[in-house]
Amino acid sequence: MREGLPDEAGGGNQGGFLFLRPGRPFLATDGLSLCRLPAEAYLTLMTVHFPFQNSYAALPDSFFARVAPTPVAAPRLIKLNRPLALQLGLDPDLLETPEGTEILAGKTVPAGADPIAMAYAGHQFGHFVPQLGDGRAVLLGEVIDKDGVRRDIQLKGSGPTPFSRRGDGRAALGPVLREYVVSEAMFALGIPTTRSLAAVVTGEHVLRETALPGAVLTRVAASHIRVGTFQYFAVRRDTEAVRALADHVIARHYPELAGIERPYHALLGFVVARQADLIARWLLVGFIHGVMNTDNTSISGETIDYGPCAFMDAYDPAQVFSSIDEMGRYAYGNQPRIALWNLTRLAECLLPLFSDDQEKGIAEAQEILGEFSEKFSAAYQAGLRSKVGLFTQRDGDEALIQDLLDAMAKNGADFTLTFRKLSGLAADVSADDARALFTDPAAFDQWAARWRQRSAAEPQAPSERQALMRSVNPAFIPRNHRIEAVIQSAMTNDDYAPFEELVKVLAKPFEDQPEYAAYQAPPKPEERVCQTFCGT
Repeated sequence: MREGLPDEAGGGNQGGFLFLRPGRPFLATDGLSLCRLPAEAYLTLMTVHFPFQNSYAALPDSFFARVAPTPVAAPRLIKLNRPLALQLGLDPDLLETPEGTEILAGKTVPAGADPIAMAYAGHQFGHFVPQLGDGRAVLLGEVIDKDGVRRDIQLKGSGPTPFSRRGDGRAALGPVLREYVVSEAMFALGIPTTRSLAAVVTGEHVLRETALPGAVLTRVAASHIRVGTFQYFAVRRDTEAVRALADHVIARHYPELAGIERPYHALLGFVVARQADLIARWLLVGFIHGVMNTDNTSISGETIDYGPCAFMDAYDPAQVFSSIDEMGRYAYGNQPRIALWNLTRLAECLLPLFSDDQEKGIAEAQEILGEFSEKFSAAYQAGLRSKVGLFTQRDGDEALIQDLLDAMAKNGADFTLTFRKLSGLAADVSADDARALFTDPAAFDQWAARWRQRSAAEPQAPSERQALMRSVNPAFIPRNHRIEAVIQSAMTNDDYAPFEELVKVLAKPFEDQPEYAAYQAPPKPEERVCQTFCGT
């Protein structure tokens, strides 16, 4: 097809490709006549087009390794995130074709892609590894979405790279489904996160403890730059690479810092602020990341790398799900402390950009890092006040809410349901659903009397209070036993209907959805899933 054909010819000219639709007219190649083609003829005319840009691939070669995805045998599309595809300016109809599926599986590299595996280092459970990198992921390129935001498009599980460390570079189906479910649930909850564009089974098996179905996840992120990316160059004493990376991050994520007097100080401050807000949001929905290594700490402030992650059922600040976190380093209640530890590692990398005087640079970095606790506490406490329906901040609020959390922990109360049912009590004093979650209901009654007294000191109507609480307290979260059930259904029976239904329910976490009320329930004792795995 020639370039420059008008949109009214039946599709739209995007980067030289004319996208056609069955049953609609198009301008014939001779330019002289209009005609209609049967639907099946369009399959040979449609072309999947990604309007890629490749700014990260334009950085020095030491930042990555150029490597193409490894083709797979028989890719089959499990799920395409059609709304996200549209947001990215992509055509979901074309992505669902065999050609699109091959691209999403890594079997075909689309035009304009410059596939790379990114280099980074990282502290893993406190131990530094000087070279990690994308061992099973390939960044195809970047697109500018409908809001003008640059987004990475990455294939995860697409085969070995120079950073695979003798691994096969593949992903099993279970971790791919888990990341799809949880990342999209986090998005629906309003928490900054990488997202899932597609999940594809490869038609091949990967060998872990046993042979498992292989799969590829197409992940979308504001970027895949991590604290560990800075560490990779800092440990090599490559200050110019650290500077080039910092400049790239500023241009991409914090353009308002360009040209200011101390841009690298401000960069650290912005990353600190975003991480403080992100971790507060995690805690407010009972999320446990599971592997808060520095290579899993995103510079953009998104949640990244959903390995042994989970949402709490019964509230317990010491809750750990990761099978490898034997010491509880990344327990629910430790996440703010670990985030600050990771940010301190970033500050160490940036010190050469702060000042030639190391002592001065350290003092400046410590001052910026000192803002984390205040910013985290402000975001967390504000979120907690909203969860219990308080519109204003008053002395004693923090203690009041902490007493509720302590009672929940002592009585085994479900984190999500306690707050959701409390919102019902805000408008109906006779509601007793929340107290039934406590092994000692009197403990809740005593707290609720104090809460009612505090709420009465504000002028808002009960309906307003309830509306606030329902807007921040989800009815539905991706409970671990539900995720495991959809994984088993897919792997054992090749049945993705439970997966589709769970994704559908979690897309509206703040709505009641009475037809799916069973998804609100915590697991029965025999359904509990107490350990999750990283999926590598």
